[in-house]
Amino acid sequence: MIQYNNVEFLLSAHALSQLPAADRPEFAFAGRSNVGKSSLLNRLIGRRNFVKVSGKPGKTQGINFFDVDGQVYMVDLPGYGYAKVSKSMQNQWQKLIPRYMQSRSNLCCAVVIMDIRHPPKTQDGQLLEWLRQEGISSLAVYTKADKLSANQRHKNAALLDAGHRIEAGGRIIFSAQTGMGLEALRERLAAYVAVVDGPGGQPSDDSAF
Repeated sequence: MIQYNNVEFLLSAHALSQLPAADRPEFAFAGRSNVGKSSLLNRLIGRRNFVKVSGKPGKTQGINFFDVDGQVYMVDLPGYGYAKVSKSMQNQWQKLIPRYMQSRSNLCCAVVIMDIRHPPKTQDGQLLEWLRQEGISSLAVYTKADKLSANQRHKNAALLDAGHRIEAGGRIIFSAQTGMGLEALRERLAAYVAVVDGPGGQPSDDSAF
């Protein structure tokens, strides 16, 4: 089980040559700009404002690595979508992020974060399909669940499931504000680490979408 006792910012990579050694299990967190990725990471690691939260899209401009207990990397990827950054920066992200994911043999899972309040988005769907094609395990997390009633959460989650071909048991409904889904997320990440540390060294197909 990942304990999250000692979390430190390691580095921000802007080129593959800057990536740290692939010597431990690694999780990449991806999502559209302002989807709540930083808030999710802060709740996950149990630190208030450790990963900087900003109302300005495009705040994360590198591949940010966080060392967790000296055993796991949590990786904050630049947001995609309506990030108010230069076209050249967006083009750089579009080239760098796929190469990063393809190059990391230690990448256990890409956590794809979506705002449960909104209908399925094309870019989220494209990322999920690309991950499937590349054989990279993914976990969908629907954030900002506290903004909706229980009934509306159920309806919106069903729409996202259908729109992105995700099984209801293969995603997590999450709220950084209330902690809803936090233990489920931690358990899923721990399960990936357990599989990687065990025989075979890679998550099974049952854990991929």
